Amino acid sequence: MKIICIGRNYVDHISELNNEKPTEPVIFLKPDTAVLPKKTPFVIPAFSNDVHHEVEVLVKICKVGKYIDAKFAHKYYDEIGLGIDFTARDIQAQLKEKGLPWEKAKAFDHSAVIGTFLPKKELHSMENINFELKSNGESVQTGNTALMLWNIDALVAYVSQFFTLKKGDILFTGTPKGVAKVTEGDVLEGFMEGKSLFKIQIK
Repeated sequence: MKIICIGRNYVDHISELNNEKPTEPVIFLKPDTAVLPKKTPFVIPAFSNDVHHEVEVLVKICKVGKYIDAKFAHKYYDEIGLGIDFTARDIQAQLKEKGLPWEKAKAFDHSAVIGTFLPKKELHSMENINFELKSNGESVQTGNTALMLWNIDALVAYVSQFFTLKKGDILFTGTPKGVAKVTEGDVLEGFMEGKSLFKIQIK
């Protein structure tokens, strides 16, 4: 299983980090060791003083695909979930300044929270999914897939040009505005269409 992540897919998030709006999807990968085991707290790594939460809609690939046409992309996934791309923002800033890859900031152990998946048929439209992250009971990030620069089918098609998609692969589709530093003792809970799909503690 591989984790394929999309960066800079929501305009407001691009603005809040003063990034340049991309002309094509920004892709990076996380290894399977990035997955936070179920019922395990997220421990802030010793190498960072500024780890941010980034809530994202997830897509679970259900069959092998390569060079997928966007109009057929919907056939390659049947479950939608919610997760967090934890980012060591201080490390990322250092890497970006030097023009280096982001992996140390994005792909470290347990940096990927993968919540419960919902059958696609339970959701009205892939282009109108509401989601939210609460920290200690307060809403900190809200989003809707209608606000994506590239929608889910476009992302599946684009990514498949470079990587063969396999059953069980997970696509992180980008985060909306509201990313912020996590601190010890925080409790993060993610909701999709009002349903809680994950709840984790920060240590």
